[in-house]
Amino acid sequence: MIRLFKVIVFLTCLLPVGMLAWRGFHGDLGANPLEFITHTTGDWTLRFLLITLAVTPLRKLAKQYWLIKFRRMLGLYAFFYGLLHFTTYLWFDKFFDWHEIVKDIGKRPFITVGFLALTLMVPLAATSTAWAIRKLGKRWQALHQLVYLSAMAGVVHYLWLVKADIRKPAAYGVGLAILLGYRVVVWARQTWQPSRAGAPVLQPATTPESFLERA
Repeated sequence: MIRLFKVIVFLTCLLPVGMLAWRGFHGDLGANPLEFITHTTGDWTLRFLLITLAVTPLRKLAKQYWLIKFRRMLGLYAFFYGLLHFTTYLWFDKFFDWHEIVKDIGKRPFITVGFLALTLMVPLAATSTAWAIRKLGKRWQALHQLVYLSAMAGVVHYLWLVKADIRKPAAYGVGLAILLGYRVVVWARQTWQPSRAGAPVLQPATTPESFLERA
């Protein structure tokens, strides 16, 4: 049953790029196709990042622990759409003019932080195999905490890009804040345990790092 669900989820995650291809084939990408493709792929990158981060609280709160089997796939799709987003900029906007691209990344803050967000996802995607998990051990868990920084950089990238109408990036920011807030609350509850006298005591064996490994 899990294998069937994985196939369904895999194909469902391809729908956004499939719809883009369909609309492009039929000339239905609006007055500014470059902007439409850029925004669509950027939106789906953030959505998949948030969906990936939502797996842990959802599986714990709903006690559906099998959901963890989909987290890596969803994270890889976030990277996939991030690559499409960046490739659109490289190919259709800058035509692989590397001098102009490097200058853009250095001088335009929203591009700088967006490039940072994608760069942080590279080691996550590269180590998303079962072999990497076994090989890296606890270091794998520590490395994959970069997803939090990548998601935050992605939200800032979108916020700095739009400038005026910030409703969509603000919505992503609120979603991310809720997902990170959940982790902070769980960490706090696991770290501060009531003593027999009723006073909170800090458990030295529990750290933010160990919480993030479990969360």
